[in-house]
Amino acid sequence: MSARITLLKERAEAHSKTAREIAQKAADEGREMTDDERHTYNGSMTILTETLDGIKAVKADEQIIAQAKDFADSVGVAPDKDIKARIRSLGLSVVDSTEFKSMLNSFPEGRIPAQGRVQTAPIAVKALFTGASSTSAGAFVVNERTDIVELLGRKPLTIRNLVSNRRTLSDAVEFVQETSHTNAAAVVPEATSSAGPTVVSGALVFNANGGYKPEGSWAFAVVTTNVKTIAEWVPVTKRALADVAQLEGLINDQLSDDVAEAEEGQILNGDGSGENLTGINATSGIQTQAFSTDLFETVRKGVTKLRTVGRVNPTALVLNPADAEAIDLTKDDQSRYYYGGPQAIGQRTLWGVPVVESETQAAGTGLMGDFSKAVLWDREQTTVTMTDSHADFFVRNLVAILAEERLAFGVTRPTAFVSLDLTA
Repeated sequence: MSARITLLKERAEAHSKTAREIAQKAADEGREMTDDERHTYNGSMTILTETLDGIKAVKADEQIIAQAKDFADSVGVAPDKDIKARIRSLGLSVVDSTEFKSMLNSFPEGRIPAQGRVQTAPIAVKALFTGASSTSAGAFVVNERTDIVELLGRKPLTIRNLVSNRRTLSDAVEFVQETSHTNAAAVVPEATSSAGPTVVSGALVFNANGGYKPEGSWAFAVVTTNVKTIAEWVPVTKRALADVAQLEGLINDQLSDDVAEAEEGQILNGDGSGENLTGINATSGIQTQAFSTDLFETVRKGVTKLRTVGRVNPTALVLNPADAEAIDLTKDDQSRYYYGGPQAIGQRTLWGVPVVESETQAAGTGLMGDFSKAVLWDREQTTVTMTDSHADFFVRNLVAILAEERLAFGVTRPTAFVSLDLTA
């Protein structure tokens, strides 16, 4: 028990005894208390009540000091005497001061009359509590941790939505591709002779008047594309997964997005070597268009090739954002934007072909075509799994979190695409 509480208790017991004796004397004599007795009795009861309240306040302050000391001992903030000096309430500092006690001595009854004038000498307060200092009240300020996790951001992925999406249950996908086509269709006269063909020098010769129909020809080839795996994993401790509620979901989302970014890179630029897919830009047989005068003329010539050679109407023009910006900022000789400027709304098109931006497409080149002629076969869509069976992870309380997908990709008609050189 502290000295302050002991003194307050002694004071409370003294005034309680005085009040009891006055009341008991009047009761023993069978009378009411006199005015003087009632005045003394009421004064003692008032002081008793105030003293009991003071005891409660001191106990509360000492409890705070004890908690602060325990905290300080655990983090090594300061020795015991320093903690008491910093945490001690301003009220206790004032009440225990010599100046305050001298002022109370001028009131013999221990209480201040309602009309009494109170004045003390200046009371020095040696310690100022400030939240700006880690050695003062700031040591007990706990930063608020929100649930906001601001990531670096990702590039938009646009190509999967352009190509055809299918599913497969096999590890290899085959499709038939026409390699040549001879159109021999022609007007045929009515037969005027029943004579059949004859053999001349080992060759079959048809009767010109026999009404024979011309024979066309087609050639086909079976193309095989194998299912490939795109994957990524990260290690994480079991404790981190248990202590941070959103960590598992955050990792799962980030891994899945990483796989999706790699997928777009493979669809456009995979070189077909090793385990890489053969992307559209690397597919043998796609058309090319050299730079011609400017970007607009180059694209228009590419449209012509797609329609006359590829026999398709292009569904998209994929451009790097830098090249798309060049289109948007193009002005005529009166400084007017060709494409409406900053007020333009709606889908951007070039020669009627929708423009699609992709950071995965190299700057200075464009890819235009009928993207339905490129097919993505999903064998296993992106899944995220966890295991501690990797290496020595089990005994180290580590978990491997793995995201992967399996897919095949192929361009069924290479001439349905044209690679555009957009730089002079």
